[in-house]
Amino acid sequence: MVKEKNGQRERNHPLISEERARHFAYLIIDGLWKDDLVDYSDDDKAMQTGKQAMEKFVAQMQAIDEAARQKVASLKRGVVEGSSEWDILYRKYFEEEMSRRGN
Repeated sequence: MVKEKNGQRERNHPLISEERARHFAYLIIDGLWKDDLVDYSDDDKAMQTGKQAMEKFVAQMQAIDEAARQKVASLKRGVVEGSSEWDILYRKYFEEEMSRRGN
């Protein structure tokens, strides 16, 4: 959902759903186990840890996404979201934020 706030659009939804994040965590944990890379003594604890890691990753990506969007929105020339210029600037600022945060 996108809503207006102080004349600017604000995204109000996660990049991926909680259900999808849980599914990704399951795939990662299960893949590590099947490839015999790890042996879990407590499957529930392993899944919980995987979910927490996925939630942290998604939260970081959302923060980077929001920072990049804010940088594009703060430009005085008023770049329209969805335009090719907006996409190029968004990717540039997203990558800068990733580097700045060590990702």
